[in-house]
Amino acid sequence: MSRIGKKPVELPSGVSAAVSGQTIEVKGPKGARSFTATDDVTLAVEDNVVTIKPRGTSKRARQQWGMSRTMVANLVQGVTDGFKKELEINGVGYRAQIQGSTLKLSLGYSHEVNFDVPQGVTVTCPKQTEIIVEGSDEQLVGQVAANIREWRKPEPYKGKGIKYKDEYIFRKEGKR
Repeated sequence: MSRIGKKPVELPSGVSAAVSGQTIEVKGPKGARSFTATDDVTLAVEDNVVTIKPRGTSKRARQQWGMSRTMVANLVQGVTDGFKKELEINGVGYRAQIQGSTLKLSLGYSHEVNFDVPQGVTVTCPKQTEIIVEGSDEQLVGQVAANIREWRKPEPYKGKGIKYKDEYIFRKEGKR
């Protein structure tokens, strides 16, 4: 039995959900998002609570049960609070600034890196060494943050590069 799948997803005030077939659409203050579940689970909305139940006892049905519940919970969180990833830039001369829908990064290359911000995500730079990626789609927010980090991953000797704010960089000792 899936412990995650058993828990129903509660809809906060101001959020509505509608099920049509295997697709659930959740609307809230930050927009509308939808998710299409596999045929292994059934979705139901009653009294501001979304419940997910498996169809049968096969291994695939039990796997999809917990995953579908998590996806619906992420939809609800996305349309109410949204998702946020914070990045830090470490290194002499490394900086970031936003111009329109383009993030300009100076990362020690011979040229400036121009990163086009995709639709559905907002990127802000409160300081030259901080980047905040926000949006209602958890997968898209994480992917954009990973793509930005990919330009200059943190290195283990001096710690220079772009890292997540809560990430720990294992430091190595240089040669003696």
